[in-house]
Amino acid sequence: MAEKTLFINGKEVAFDNEKNLLEVIRKAGIDLPTLCYHPMLKAYGACRLCVIENIMPNGARMVNTACTTAPAPGMKIETHTPRLRQIRKVAVELLLASHKVECPTCDQAGHCKLEAIAHKLGVDKVRFKKLAEPHPIDNSSYAIVRDPEKCILCGQCVRYCKEIHGVAAIDLAGRGKNTVVTPAFFKPIAETECINCGQCAAVCPVGALTVKKNILEVQKNLDDPTKTCVVHMAPAVRVGIGEEFGLPANEETTGKMVAALRRLGFKKVYDTVYSADLTIMEEGTELLNRISKGGVLPQFTSCCPGWIKFIEQYYPTILPNLSSCKSPQQMMGAMMREMLPEQLGVKNEDLFVCSIMPCTAKKFEIRRPEFEYTEGKRDTDEVITTQELARMIKCAGIDFANLEPEAFDMPLGERTGAGVIFGVTGGVMEAALRLAVENHTLSDKEIEFTDVRGSTGIKEATLEVAGKKINVCIVHGLANAHKVCQEVAEGKSKYHFIEVMTCPGGCVNGGGQPIDFNAYEKIERRTAGLYKADKDLPRRKSQDNPSIIETYKKFLPESPCGEKAHHLLHTKYAKRGNFR
Repeated sequence: MAEKTLFINGKEVAFDNEKNLLEVIRKAGIDLPTLCYHPMLKAYGACRLCVIENIMPNGARMVNTACTTAPAPGMKIETHTPRLRQIRKVAVELLLASHKVECPTCDQAGHCKLEAIAHKLGVDKVRFKKLAEPHPIDNSSYAIVRDPEKCILCGQCVRYCKEIHGVAAIDLAGRGKNTVVTPAFFKPIAETECINCGQCAAVCPVGALTVKKNILEVQKNLDDPTKTCVVHMAPAVRVGIGEEFGLPANEETTGKMVAALRRLGFKKVYDTVYSADLTIMEEGTELLNRISKGGVLPQFTSCCPGWIKFIEQYYPTILPNLSSCKSPQQMMGAMMREMLPEQLGVKNEDLFVCSIMPCTAKKFEIRRPEFEYTEGKRDTDEVITTQELARMIKCAGIDFANLEPEAFDMPLGERTGAGVIFGVTGGVMEAALRLAVENHTLSDKEIEFTDVRGSTGIKEATLEVAGKKINVCIVHGLANAHKVCQEVAEGKSKYHFIEVMTCPGGCVNGGGQPIDFNAYEKIERRTAGLYKADKDLPRRKSQDNPSIIETYKKFLPESPCGEKAHHLLHTKYAKRGNFR
């Protein structure tokens, strides 16, 4: 078959499976500006910045948006004519006129696409006045802050919530100058079906949606001499935070983070991977019990709080299929409350437990009534995201890039590769399978279940566990979960074990990770970082973690899923009567 080509600025360019002209133009090394295009979403054409001139056979020049125009052989395209430059400059001026400009104090400072594009286009003044009525900031959510005054109506948040998650907690309302992105009936976001994933903030190019900050509460406790502050970090944080300090994507930052957290004032620094290993012991045992004793199948994983709220809202009839295990964050908090007062010689009320998470939904999770250690005292006191930790490090003047690595505190810093890969889609499943198919002949290669890896929204595999063939399914992006849940609800599912993660790619792409608009690239490099960390560790199965073995001997003597383990590490969920 002859290669398909078109002409861009007089140069012949080949194209193949690109969805639109914008992708072909970028392939040719030309960076057309855009504020509304996202490769995971349907083209929208709202910002009008990626305009091109399509030269017709009769010489006429048609102005089209590149993101909504399909490539065709023989097309002649120009991308930077005087007319196009003027169109873009006027479009940016109009956006700036309706945008609340507070760049030095904006949470998006340094990452704002509108600011960057205005600078590139040479926009040095705004000739238009704001016409729309002001809208108040919505601070109701535990996860995100919504500032309609900064919104440029690019629609990325709306489309992401609808297309990727099938939730549609927000939409465009009104007409003309009164158009606004809002929940239905202009309700606060916390009173909607929002699952707190923070992906709307991750794709917002201008800071109209941002991660809720809890830095002040953490700092207040660090400054309080009566408090003993301890912290633990999720696996995905270690492959994200280096991006905030200019480090190569594949550079190991775990030891640097430990050193930085100690300099910030935390007395003990632990690894959430310990409790990920603990989760596998509990969840894997629960699965084997269900299979061998005729329990409710398929079993869903329960690590992701966005997914938990989703199933409570939309599919409460299949809540019995959900694992009763707490998430690694909540298991860690419960074990810290159980173990640390005696080890550190402090009272539980004086122990401040902080977690570093890639996920904004974790801020919602810790405030659920199911996770109070005692009345009025949460398992986990506060959550800050990767973004927030980076800000704290910068505020303290710590030279993160040049820190000498330090080791976690033990025993809650012991980890295995199985726990590390919790941060990628398919990781929880693979870690559970490393437990479930345990035998004495497994080699390192044989414990890598590559069938459950990859970026496909719904993946499936068949494996042998306890002498039986079991069907497993891995889902990420809740629009895909809708399909799988519907099958389970109708009794048509062929699966035994199903992993669900809210964010595409898993926790590596959580809403609290460093901002990066290169959607596929960031997921790929962070995923590769966690698989590398898994391979580099001497122990790669949760059941081989010596601290986990000791925990069951000393603190959970009835073994996994025993009475005390069930009290500390398991919970239950119910139909959500209201969205919050």
